[in-house]
Amino acid sequence: MASFKIEGGHHLTGEITAQGAKNEALQVICATLLTSEKVIIRNIPNILDVNNLIDLLRDMGVEIEKLSKNDFSFQARNVNLDYLHSEDFYNKSASLRGSVMLIGPLLARFGRAIIAKPGGDKIGRRRLDTHFTGIQKLGATFTYNAEKQLYEVEAKSLKGAYLLLDEASVTGTANILMTAVLAKGTTTIYNAACEPYLQQLSKLLNRMGAKISGVGSNLLTIDGVESLQGCEHRILPDMIEIGSFIGMAAMTGSEITIKNVSYENLGIIPDSFRRLGIAVEQRGDDIFIPQQDNYKIESFIDGSIMTLADAPWPGLTPDLLSVLLVVATKAKGSVLIHQKMFESRLFFVDKLIDMGAKIILCDPHRATVIGLGEQFRLRAARMSSPDIRAGIALLIAAMSAEGTSIINNIEQIDRGYENIDGRLNALGAKIQRTA
Repeated sequence: MASFKIEGGHHLTGEITAQGAKNEALQVICATLLTSEKVIIRNIPNILDVNNLIDLLRDMGVEIEKLSKNDFSFQARNVNLDYLHSEDFYNKSASLRGSVMLIGPLLARFGRAIIAKPGGDKIGRRRLDTHFTGIQKLGATFTYNAEKQLYEVEAKSLKGAYLLLDEASVTGTANILMTAVLAKGTTTIYNAACEPYLQQLSKLLNRMGAKISGVGSNLLTIDGVESLQGCEHRILPDMIEIGSFIGMAAMTGSEITIKNVSYENLGIIPDSFRRLGIAVEQRGDDIFIPQQDNYKIESFIDGSIMTLADAPWPGLTPDLLSVLLVVATKAKGSVLIHQKMFESRLFFVDKLIDMGAKIILCDPHRATVIGLGEQFRLRAARMSSPDIRAGIALLIAAMSAEGTSIINNIEQIDRGYENIDGRLNALGAKIQRTA
């Protein structure tokens, strides 16, 4: 098991460019199964979750060519459906949360799919009901094999339907969308997720020949087509990594420029950091974070304590609450962090408390952070990364702490962040990777 050894207290300086978006990459790579023609995808991040999905598609018979460091072509003209019944497929798909999005494309194009109960972060229960209920209404039948813990899905024909989702699930919307593009008739998805990455998937599918309207809203209308063709697509920069870099700069008192952030697709992320007193300057399509000796958490207009809570887009993404929580420990003032979606995501705060942070874990969903200002420094600690986002939050904490910290289980961080130690060391960090 690999670890990071982090020498805290070093300032960062220079420019850094965010990787391609992990969540978008998982969606659009699955979408390449919808056509037998070549699909070129650019700006794919070189991270574990994405690489594992690419390997899984290769094992399924998809012809994959690496065109450059982050650009690939995919051609699914000879998909081996028998491989779906193999032990190898069960094991690989079970270890990858994003594999659930294979259901829609396989079902739409081939009429059947098999998927093992997916894994991923241990951050609480992550329902698949939205996926299954929506796809069932399009004409599919699901059978759960309890012994092998896998789902078998079949559909002799898919027909458009009116769908009102019980939650605005991003992966659920993506799965249903990819199923509906080849269904007969019209499908309407109400309460659809509308994150930029879902918009990107819709744009990719439309370039492939799909007919999707309402892109960017929570009401999508899909007129089914007979087939899709190849195209080219570029993945957006990862908004979660951009937010992570903002947090790193603030916690280490650094001055950095984050390049080519696609600012119009960041939503309220910059303003959420500004609420903690962090100067976030837009310079064209870059973000400049100036060096700050101190920053103060805002209060609401009536003087009550600031609350930062996750919400479906265009609300604040839950993937950044862990970073915002860490940053708040060094600000002056108090803030309530309310993680509504996952009941285990805040449990990493006990590591921060061990490092000296003043945090009250109110319940599995809420934590109150009492920021002590510029005089406060976290102390070094030995810890383990429980999931991707908590892992990067602990790395940020360690970079700002006094002394040398150890973070174990960094494979979790590698699942979502490309060469994070090398890129940060180039800015002045002191992070050593050990086997």
